[in-house]
Amino acid sequence: MPGTEKFGKDELNEVMSVMETGILFRYNHEAQRNNIWKAKDFENEVKKITGAKYALAVSSGSTAILAALVASGIGYGDEVIVPPFTYIATIEAVLLVGAIPVFAEIDETLCLSAEGIEKAITHRTKAVCLVHMCGGMANMGTILPVLQKHNLVLVEDAGQAFGASYKGTHTGLFGKAGSYSFDFFKIATAGEGGVFVTNDEHTYKMAEYFCDHGHTHEGNNRGMEAHPIVGFNFRISELHAAVGLAQTRRVPEIKQTNQKNKTFLQTKIQSEVPEIQFSTVLDPQGDSATFMNMLMPSTELAKNMVQELNNAGIGGFNYWFTNMYHFINQWEHVKQLKFPNKMAIHYQNIPQDYNALQLPKSQEVIGRLISFGIRCTWTEEELDQLAKNIIACTKKVLSKTTV
Repeated sequence: MPGTEKFGKDELNEVMSVMETGILFRYNHEAQRNNIWKAKDFENEVKKITGAKYALAVSSGSTAILAALVASGIGYGDEVIVPPFTYIATIEAVLLVGAIPVFAEIDETLCLSAEGIEKAITHRTKAVCLVHMCGGMANMGTILPVLQKHNLVLVEDAGQAFGASYKGTHTGLFGKAGSYSFDFFKIATAGEGGVFVTNDEHTYKMAEYFCDHGHTHEGNNRGMEAHPIVGFNFRISELHAAVGLAQTRRVPEIKQTNQKNKTFLQTKIQSEVPEIQFSTVLDPQGDSATFMNMLMPSTELAKNMVQELNNAGIGGFNYWFTNMYHFINQWEHVKQLKFPNKMAIHYQNIPQDYNALQLPKSQEVIGRLISFGIRCTWTEEELDQLAKNIIACTKKVLSKTTV
């Protein structure tokens, strides 16, 4: 968790400057706040790093992707192509806007593939919600032509990929709108928070209004502002934004260190255990390198590797294949559409049987995948020891394989 590794005086100073004004609300109160606008500063820092024309800080990465879908015009009855490997918030957001998730295959980038998207398109497909997983990026070079061919809206969930880019363009900025997460487990954290981004002014305005009950934020009397659309409360507080601001400033340095540490681990492991592959990173310079993603030769060997790592007391890794929140295998509540109330999807024709999905490529990739979180505070000794531990466990597992 690189962000939380770097908590210090910068975060404290930003928070205390808010506390000194007593204005924790992100809008209005100009006279009392002494020109302290942490949410605005946070947004500007995100724009500086990513090159986005517009950024809106909100209460979470989950609300950021929800806002991205809404502001992009995605709603009732629209089919939205989604991956089976993502944090569950992506799927929840599609359902909450009244749209229909249509699951498509991923590939070794750990993201939707162009082939998977093409096969999932129907006459009702409106959009693709592309998720950039585990700090990397999807193959935009092959995906964008498919979207253009079928005139599909692209919305990006880059919750795990803030700071990542593909050939000079940051994740979140290839389509209509994008989102980042700044929760406790990301490259930069606000504790809780997210940021919506877009290069389109109208899309930004729709998100700005939607995330604050339709308020236009024009004038100096909040109670008399116009309400051009219906919205809800997804605002971020000045306290969370203050932490996010300090953290975001650290991202270029963290990313550089992450890349160095990840390269060291991968080079060391592959030199000793050539049977091991890693997820495809199409632009290594753009990798935020928050995870090292090992691909074992088979699902069976991956499961054995997880057991061996646990036996050896080696932590800091995820086996997503059995994870309750990140892979479709455990999403019984989604497959059975279990909500506390009636939702739009209960009244719609669903083109897939969620209980009988056939996604063999995704099953194969995630079954083989073991992800190690990269820390930016590792010493050389710690890095070397981790590499040795992973190599030892891998060799032990492979040695037991029946040829």
